[in-house]
Amino acid sequence: MSDSLHEPWLRGIAFNPAAPSDVLIRLVDPASGETGLSMCEGRDLPDAVIDAALHHPAEKIRRALARNRHVDPARLAPLATDPSGLVRGWLAAGPRHFPRRVRPLPDDVIVTLLTARDGGEDGMLTENEISAELDSSRQIPRSFHHSMAASEHPELRIRATRRWQSLTPAQREALLDDPDPEVRQAAQDGSWELDPERVEAQLPSIGSLSKPHTLGTCVLSPALVEQCFTDGTVQPLTWNRHTPADAVARLARHPEAKVRAMVAARPDVGPDLVAELRDDPDAYVRMRARLHPFPRTWAEYGEIRRVLGHGPDCTCPIPEPATDPSPDWFAACAVSEEPVLRRVAASRPGLPAELVATLAQDEDEEVRIRLACHHPLAPPHLLLDVFVTRPAHRPHLLTLPDFPRTGLTHLVDHPDPEVRALAAADPILPVPPVEDPDESVCRAAAANPSLTPEALEALLADPRTAEGAAANPSLPVPRMHALLDRCLSEAAN
Repeated sequence: MSDSLHEPWLRGIAFNPAAPSDVLIRLVDPASGETGLSMCEGRDLPDAVIDAALHHPAEKIRRALARNRHVDPARLAPLATDPSGLVRGWLAAGPRHFPRRVRPLPDDVIVTLLTARDGGEDGMLTENEISAELDSSRQIPRSFHHSMAASEHPELRIRATRRWQSLTPAQREALLDDPDPEVRQAAQDGSWELDPERVEAQLPSIGSLSKPHTLGTCVLSPALVEQCFTDGTVQPLTWNRHTPADAVARLARHPEAKVRAMVAARPDVGPDLVAELRDDPDAYVRMRARLHPFPRTWAEYGEIRRVLGHGPDCTCPIPEPATDPSPDWFAACAVSEEPVLRRVAASRPGLPAELVATLAQDEDEEVRIRLACHHPLAPPHLLLDVFVTRPAHRPHLLTLPDFPRTGLTHLVDHPDPEVRALAAADPILPVPPVEDPDESVCRAAAANPSLTPEALEALLADPRTAEGAAANPSLPVPRMHALLDRCLSEAAN
């Protein structure tokens, strides 16, 4: 067999679901090159392999493990105090390739990363750079954010002041009266968001990228509101819950339809304005106004805003569900005549099974797509249908535990090679298509566990199927070791 097959063999064995720990540990050896790194980052690993990677002398192995989204995050806890700042930084940054749903890190790991006094012994990153990575990683759960204001660590209470508007009045008062002077100062600094005079004074020094956020979240002075109308920068006012009633009325009658639409579903729009907006000449404004009875609270309005205008191929991150709105509100959305509200309900992972069954047959495609991507009880046939019809969602759907892997024979001749590759891996397929014109389909077919060890030998010798054959769970473990002997001995030399 040609030496050119060594890399495909290594890649295949590294991701072979039947490879035991002693096989996989051999791939943690630096001689396996990029394959070992890909394995440590890209698949679920037995405990023995995790332990080997956690304590491996090569920093790049530990760094790869730090970004593994398949391993229980609690197992990665030792990496939070790794000697290398790069390892800590990769753990804080979370999985690569921006998965739509990210599992949170355990609270003790988050505390360790956020309260560290240094960035590691190698000096490659500072503790502030590592915490900044964590902040943007989506690995901090809502519960942790809510608990920071009462944390025993002053550093975390200081961080709580940066989310001033999410705090309760009692929490704000406690932070302003905190026994630690640095916390008190941070609380005083953070309270500017609710002081219109301080907001007005601070706005000129805020960067242009941050100004829309400020105008859309802070309490604004009458002069600043008027300036927004003068400058034509009123869009942030449409979602700012602090926008005064007279400004909301002006926005509802704004000459631009997109501005009127953004205001139409606000929970503080009065009945007279709602009546006007329901007769608006623009169809989109009228639709938004029809939604008004549903967003009775700002949390409900936020759920609707999160869904509006995204389209069927939206692959935005799937956030951790909030405690508000109530389950009854989502249930009401699920049976609404408005497709937008049914899309909102379909995005809620806690929606009851009977409503899931109804939405799985909804006439609106976006409802069905959102249900498939967001709800753990979405039926397998729906997951498969969305996979076939909407390629944008395929990477996410393949991560779902209920995604169907059998009963795919009818897709073997599908014109899309990605769909054929899925079907080629079906273990009950009578004849895996190892000679398909597309190489990815051949590789998937070669990994089909229905193939015998004898059939795999010929496939191991073919560059088009070598990787798939090496990844086949039917490959005997002694054969895996024999292939590794050949590959790693050559690499060592």
